[in-house]
Amino acid sequence: MLGKAQETMDTYIDSPEKLKNLYKRVLIVVSLSQVFGGAGLAAGITVGALLAQQMLGTDAYAGVPSALFTLGSACAAFIVGKLSQRYGRRTGLSTGFFVGGLGAIGVVIAAITNSVILLFASLFIYGAGTASNLQARYAGTDLANNKQRAKAISTTMVMTTFGAVAGPNLVEIMGKVAVSIGVPSLAGPFILSATAFILAGLVLFIMLRPDPLEIAKMIEADRRENEYGNKTESLSEKAINKRGLTVGATVMVLTQIVMVAIMTMTPVHMKHHGHGLSEVGIVIGFHVGSMYLPSLVTGVLVDKIGRTAMSIASGVTLLFAGLLAAFAPSDSMVLLIVALSLLGLGWNFGLISGTAQIVDSTEPSTRAKTQGKIDVLVALAGASGGALSGMVVANASYATLSLAGGLLSLILIPVVIWSRKA
Repeated sequence: MLGKAQETMDTYIDSPEKLKNLYKRVLIVVSLSQVFGGAGLAAGITVGALLAQQMLGTDAYAGVPSALFTLGSACAAFIVGKLSQRYGRRTGLSTGFFVGGLGAIGVVIAAITNSVILLFASLFIYGAGTASNLQARYAGTDLANNKQRAKAISTTMVMTTFGAVAGPNLVEIMGKVAVSIGVPSLAGPFILSATAFILAGLVLFIMLRPDPLEIAKMIEADRRENEYGNKTESLSEKAINKRGLTVGATVMVLTQIVMVAIMTMTPVHMKHHGHGLSEVGIVIGFHVGSMYLPSLVTGVLVDKIGRTAMSIASGVTLLFAGLLAAFAPSDSMVLLIVALSLLGLGWNFGLISGTAQIVDSTEPSTRAKTQGKIDVLVALAGASGGALSGMVVANASYATLSLAGGLLSLILIPVVIWSRKA
């Protein structure tokens, strides 16, 4: 077994061309899984708040579904990161998607039986699919050099767009399909989520061979042995850049809080002002499309003009999104689409620039575990934003929530300025 591993390592060390081809193949496989993963994620977030509102009969807890599946995502992010570090990306990511699919099935059963307890438990488990969908972006960077990393992240994320945009726009269709088989209409999108997450897991489990993280770790070990020999102190100092991790994590955490809080309550806000499910699907579809579709351009910008500039751009874009959502007339579909599109774009800038900084600050020997821990923080941030959003709207207004989110995003600017002074 060791001999085969050594032979595999030697193949990619001795042949840069083979390594380049493997890098391209990994991007294709991960991108394919992201098409399905995006559909599974987007279908659920579109109607999660509406399903809870219907079953609970109040708006005050409409943010709980978002909080639960992001909290579940936090727990899953840690586990997926640990599994990936120990057994490779293939095992970690596919397991997360399979568990997320089971959670979506649980939501459907909860809607049929009208069980709030099962709904909440299933939404928590459903979060594993969200965690895997986000952590898949790291898999594309394992074999990338530092001038390719943001673009690699972008390539996998942009493929999420196809499923992520389709998901919300299939809400009404899946609702009719659900009703035709005796399932409540709002549970229909979760049937799509279950199918999509399981397919994403199968793509990775079957096709992600050889594992990119395992190859990257072997190549790193060989390079370190040649450079440092037995100087383990030099290795540990090089293995992690704590300041870079702090800045990257802060950027992703703040953008996640703002995005999840405003996004979660938008469907409820729209429904209160006479908009139907199809209109909600259109707005969320534009939002999710803006989260992922600009990724290829964003990745190039992050690699060309830097992580810092794009982090600041994220804060400014989210500010404009919050202001527009707060002051736009509630019956204006056009302005809501623009506001939610800016919200998605600001999140995109922050996620890619923050992720690139995380990858820059780690090496394969510690990367997956560290990335998993940081994604826990990101998911917890989303959970808190989702949980508080319903309470803010119930006790104040959607405008107050949007304005607060926009102002919170400005914290990104002093954070990145601090990193520049280091």
